[in-house]
Amino acid sequence: MYLNSFSRTVLSLIIILILNCGNLEAQRTTVGRGVLRRNYTGKKPVVIQHRTPDAVNYYDHENVTFHFIGFFRQGAKIIKSSHFELDYTLGRKITFFCMAQGNPRPTITWFKDGAELYQHRFFQVHESHIDGDIIKSKMEIDPTTQMDAGYYECQADNIYAIDRRGFRTDYVMINF
Repeated sequence: MYLNSFSRTVLSLIIILILNCGNLEAQRTTVGRGVLRRNYTGKKPVVIQHRTPDAVNYYDHENVTFHFIGFFRQGAKIIKSSHFELDYTLGRKITFFCMAQGNPRPTITWFKDGAELYQHRFFQVHESHIDGDIIKSKMEIDPTTQMDAGYYECQADNIYAIDRRGFRTDYVMINF
């Protein structure tokens, strides 16, 4: 069958439109009774694919320990954290936590979609020191909005290593 240029263009546009309509259905799914869930499709974490051997040793440590003239040193490592994915109801509180160990004791920094978060009225961070080399950090957002959906990370670091954990959040709407 012979199609002219205009017919091929129209046919291509119809195929693209049909394929995109299928993607729109994937964006919304109904979970349970009357709950509409929107899948988060925002930014994803940046992945560095090509690293020098020194960078690989620094970032991809496996409980690295260092001994200097009788002193024990350990790279930062997250030993406990929240679940990877969390669906929240708008207006309610969400909480994530990270517990990290290292010598010297690591510091924990929180990120959302790759940008560092700073404490403000609706975003709080509570830290506690457990033993000499463990720190626990709890991040809370209260009340939540649609803008709080995204990819959160806690980063534990000291002078010997950096470790990260990521958490994906999305909101649910309850239809009455």
